Amino acid sequence: MQPLARRTFAIISHPDAGKTTLTEKLLHEGGAIREAGEVFSKGNRRRARSDWMAIEQQRGISVTSSVITFEHEGIRFNLLDTPGHEDFSEDTYRTLTAVDCAVMVIDAAKGIEAQTLKLFEVCRLRNIPIITFINKIDREGRSPFELLDEIGDKLALDTVPMSWPIGMGGMFRGLYSFEEKRAWLVDKIGGALCPTVIDVTGLDDPRLLTGIAEQTRDSLLEDAALAAEACPGFSSSAFQCGDLTPVYFGSALRKYGIGSLLSALIRHAPPPQPQPALPEPIEPSACDVSGFIFKMQANMDPNHRDRVAFMRVCSGTLKRGMKLGNSRTGKKLGLHNPIFFLARDRELTEEARPGDIVGIPNHGTLRVGDTLSERSGIIFTGLPDFAPEILRRVRLDDPMKIKQMRKALLDLAEEGIARVFRPLVGSNWVVGVVGALQLEVISTRSEAEYGLAIGFEPTMYETARWIDIADEALRKRFIATQRANLAEDGDDALVFLARNGWELERLEKDWPDVRFLAVRERIRASEVT
Repeated sequence: MQPLARRTFAIISHPDAGKTTLTEKLLHEGGAIREAGEVFSKGNRRRARSDWMAIEQQRGISVTSSVITFEHEGIRFNLLDTPGHEDFSEDTYRTLTAVDCAVMVIDAAKGIEAQTLKLFEVCRLRNIPIITFINKIDREGRSPFELLDEIGDKLALDTVPMSWPIGMGGMFRGLYSFEEKRAWLVDKIGGALCPTVIDVTGLDDPRLLTGIAEQTRDSLLEDAALAAEACPGFSSSAFQCGDLTPVYFGSALRKYGIGSLLSALIRHAPPPQPQPALPEPIEPSACDVSGFIFKMQANMDPNHRDRVAFMRVCSGTLKRGMKLGNSRTGKKLGLHNPIFFLARDRELTEEARPGDIVGIPNHGTLRVGDTLSERSGIIFTGLPDFAPEILRRVRLDDPMKIKQMRKALLDLAEEGIARVFRPLVGSNWVVGVVGALQLEVISTRSEAEYGLAIGFEPTMYETARWIDIADEALRKRFIATQRANLAEDGDDALVFLARNGWELERLEKDWPDVRFLAVRERIRASEVT
């Protein structure tokens, strides 16, 4: 039996652009779930399936990447719903290392927002092709041309509208697809979720024009014709290179345009691509099984204190029960219970192929950045660590639970939520985060999952930098003179805790042969066994 083709993609956006709602509706359209839950539900309607943590459901935001696998029309989709909030950008960055394509969601009223721009730059660094979905067109917003111009100007992308709204906001009456030669018509805003579908020969087809009011009809004919004339035609090669983005309009909340977007992922999203590695990139067609860990998640099932490593399969056919070597430790790991995900729900899988995201239950033997493979001597690259810019001392209300506190912090640190620093002098642990909201997540999850009430206090330090010193004698001298400001992180790497930017700058001048790193490679070539 011919294996299913794969499409592995992430959804990125600024908070509140509708990313998680779009995730739910794609699952519903693809037949993965029977009822799509909205981020803010009313009455007894359930919460979004991909937001499974209590804090996500309470605040209506995504704070961790959610992995979802489903099949539709002979394709296996691996969908990664990423946090939109900038405080969780590190988790998002790592998630983007595991995908071959991204769907960028833009609010029709707000256009390109700050976090959208940041995430786009990450995609550009990795040459990830982007499909654009302009959301909320059934609400008052900016004109389609203004939105297309902004995408072109701010992102330096050629835009190709693949569909066009029939009216916007209060005048919205449906969608027209240039690509499919099809129209979806609704009689009023907030009308049926299943609009009237009409196959047409073009914009001037009488079956389309008689179904909409004269004013809307004239606007459609003029604007859609201008868009088709002014914008370049779709080029698969330009899209794959990241120079062009096909643009789809719709409403995730009302499920308008979702079918076209799912079809676009089937037609245009690339199959599994080669992955950067040493000594050379790994092709998906390679026979040996290989993959890398890009995410850890603890306590998805709080009753079992489980820990799951998320692995992107890059080559070969992974089968349940096989053993793979860990490049960091040199030890073999048996994959007895690999799993696929529907957010929090999971099921055992007998095999996985390039592009698939599998979960590997483990007890602390795997870390983010680990390479698992049948063949020794390879390591996947491009998984960085970012130095935190907010440092806090941990306050434990019950000093008898210090051992539990350390386990909780180390578990959460492995997920990338925070950095944990153990000072070389003193016993007070320091937590470092990229954004303040991460502190709330740590506190909330510590109480919910470990029964620990912890808080945070200001510390004298403002920022942290990893220390890289090639000469061993210099390393010992540096530690001896700066011991009071040094700590070790969860990987036992040496870290300098700086009181302010001036102190860090002075130290860099005084120690020119010491490298103070704000970003470092998670696993380095020297660590390959």
